[in-house]
Amino acid sequence: MGSEEFNKVWMPLSGRFYRVAYYILESDSEAQDAVQDLFVRLWKKKDSLGEVNNPLAFGLTMIRNLCLDKVRSVSRSRTVHPEPEVLSGIPASDLISDEGLINRENLARIRDCMARLPEIQRKVLEMRVFENMPYPKIAQLTGLSEINVRVKLSEARKKLKRMTSDEDNR
Repeated sequence: MGSEEFNKVWMPLSGRFYRVAYYILESDSEAQDAVQDLFVRLWKKKDSLGEVNNPLAFGLTMIRNLCLDKVRSVSRSRTVHPEPEVLSGIPASDLISDEGLINRENLARIRDCMARLPEIQRKVLEMRVFENMPYPKIAQLTGLSEINVRVKLSEARKKLKRMTSDEDNR
């Protein structure tokens, strides 16, 4: 794949990649860095990118993984490591950081809760949050009025919040 074809296929997707990165990292500069890192990695793989059937899905998966790696590395660097003499009486299996496991469990729980939302609420939520679509576009695609889209989005967020807090209280 040459630079012209690369620019034609991958560069128009940069906005979507940025939105996903920003959603995960919650920082403009970190999201821009993640997208830049994604494009560097894609460029290094440019010879095998012709085999990719769905560039958007491939790129979104890569950017999500890059962002999650950044989040994990930041959380690991914030972990306080006590002095060795403090740890001498604690089994080694108890010393492994559980933060990565907790993050994966939280993400899986949110995905599970989203899957249990009514289909229209889930679709509206995904379009607005993951694809950053404006309300008129969502209304056009779903056949709902703009006001109804806002209501469905609000209901979806409330249900998701309620479901996740209910699971926390178990």
